[in-house]
Amino acid sequence: MGKERTKQAIITAYQTPTDQGFPFPVFAVFEVISLALSSNLIVILHSRNQKGHSFRAELALAVLYLNKAEARDKICRAIQYGSKFLSNGEPGTAQNVDKSTSLARKVFRLFKFINDLHGLISPTAPGTPLPLVLLGKSKNALLSTFLFLDQIVWLSRTGIYKNKERADLIGRISLFCWMGSSICTTLVEIGEIGRISGQLKKLEKDLKNSEKYHNEQYRAKLKKSNERSLALVKAALDTVVAVGLLQLAPKKVTSRVTGALGFTTSLISCYQLLPAPAKSKAA
Repeated sequence: MGKERTKQAIITAYQTPTDQGFPFPVFAVFEVISLALSSNLIVILHSRNQKGHSFRAELALAVLYLNKAEARDKICRAIQYGSKFLSNGEPGTAQNVDKSTSLARKVFRLFKFINDLHGLISPTAPGTPLPLVLLGKSKNALLSTFLFLDQIVWLSRTGIYKNKERADLIGRISLFCWMGSSICTTLVEIGEIGRISGQLKKLEKDLKNSEKYHNEQYRAKLKKSNERSLALVKAALDTVVAVGLLQLAPKKVTSRVTGALGFTTSLISCYQLLPAPAKSKAA
């Protein structure tokens, strides 16, 4: 609109008869300049408005993300294991951050065992092979047990539960449960990736190579396979983290290795909790 008005002003300037001895109408020139400046100003303001809208949208997504208790827990987990990596098991500020963050995270997990308990008694998806069903239920049972026992550890750390020796034993048992659930998750993800791989090969036979990436079903299966692969990496690394926390191989899985792997899996968890991008509407 602004460009059309500027163009029309230029045409008018040439068509307007000259006065006061000027070869070109001065007032028409001023009109052209003012319209051009106003047109550029409108473009700049519109651009800034779009940037402001984009910033507000990103801020809204950040608020939505941080409203999740699970997201805040994983951010704290990244801080915890990052501090463990920096401290390398030696006393100091980093180790204090590690311990205090570990204690704070236990508050986020109060009554969280109910989630996996619900998953344990919920029916599985139809067509799931029996071995994967059993592994999935074992994972739910072990993770629910870990989260329940972890609450007793929290009671001991806060001074409510006085029997420290028993609390330490319960804490160790809970870590074994978490390691077992991570192993079960690893096996489940391997099985699911194998199933999806078979489905993808079947679709590839039905579709031509040039057309498979345009097929919605194929792309959905491929996306699910990538998500499962990331979950497999996370579960496998978490198993090693559990080995480090239990000190089952202290020479190989040191405190620094445990911290590095724990920090990595925390970042993966943070990524997995990101809101799904909005699908663009068809024109």
